[in-house]
Amino acid sequence: MNYINSLEPAGLIQHFMNHPPEGFEPLVSSEGQPGFFMRFDLLTTADAETLRAVSKLPASAALRKLLTWRTLFFGTTVSEYAPMVAGCDAPGLLASMLDAWRAQSRLLIIKDIPDQSPLLPESDRQTAAALRETCRQAGFTMIAGQALAYVPIDFSSPDDYLARLSSGRRKDIRRKLKARAELHLDILPTGCDKLHDPGFVQTLYDLYEEVYAQSEIHFDKLTADFFRAILQDASLDGHLFLYYSQDRLIGFNLCFIHNNMLIDKYVGFRYPEARQYNLYFISWMENLNFAIARQLTHYVAGWTDPEIKAYLGAKFTFTHHAVYPRNPWFRKMLGKLSHHFEHDKAWFDAHQR
Repeated sequence: MNYINSLEPAGLIQHFMNHPPEGFEPLVSSEGQPGFFMRFDLLTTADAETLRAVSKLPASAALRKLLTWRTLFFGTTVSEYAPMVAGCDAPGLLASMLDAWRAQSRLLIIKDIPDQSPLLPESDRQTAAALRETCRQAGFTMIAGQALAYVPIDFSSPDDYLARLSSGRRKDIRRKLKARAELHLDILPTGCDKLHDPGFVQTLYDLYEEVYAQSEIHFDKLTADFFRAILQDASLDGHLFLYYSQDRLIGFNLCFIHNNMLIDKYVGFRYPEARQYNLYFISWMENLNFAIARQLTHYVAGWTDPEIKAYLGAKFTFTHHAVYPRNPWFRKMLGKLSHHFEHDKAWFDAHQR
């Protein structure tokens, strides 16, 4: 399938559909739009103030259960943006998604529609803008999504990159990077022989699970079958960064090269070693080194941890989720309460002041 608004190889989306996260039911619209059903806690992305208020209510656990609905999402959790089938216009795309939805769930969400992304060509930006407007006219509530971090590779070395940061940040980051001398790095291409070793693949998945267990938001848990499929697929042009301390694997970072950009997708860390060695900071700089060496245009660093990524010098671009509850009363209330679900936008606006 040929998609626009896609920063990743199409094969990654196909693996998602073949091996969906736990509890997901994949679906494809008549126009070829990928999506999925899941049981969705409506407060998953609520701000901290809202979550604190709910936790203090009597029977808050029962309330959270009542607010967990069967929901149809269009988009995937392995793509930064909602992939859109090439050649389809916005009204046709929305009509096909509404037709697939029908009466099968209480809520429809078209997730991560890009908002004037600098990572996409102008034609894709125009199509995404048309879909956002079509959704608005159809009565969807538009909610700002997470902050997608990226770094234009417009520098020739890590030193040039760090020179753009404040002296205090440069000093702190350089101090953290000293641990790099104690580590060994291997970079393997997806599809190589080592990634066909079941024991090694399981080790990588175990490290992914360690990171998942530490996450604040548990939206999608990728399966071992999905990891095995993408690690063994050479066509994805994936690159697995493996970090060792005295022959002990303490972390990995899986990235893909697509459209001349390095797309950072998955990490796995062994705790507490990963923190002791400042592996987050080290892997960031190694990814920039790799992008420079390959003469890539951008390093796309994903959605999570915007505060740390801003500290490391990232820029950000946003998406919108188009949300449509079946119940008219909920639609009205959502329009009034949507700002409680825009945590990253609130952080970004405050950060820009």
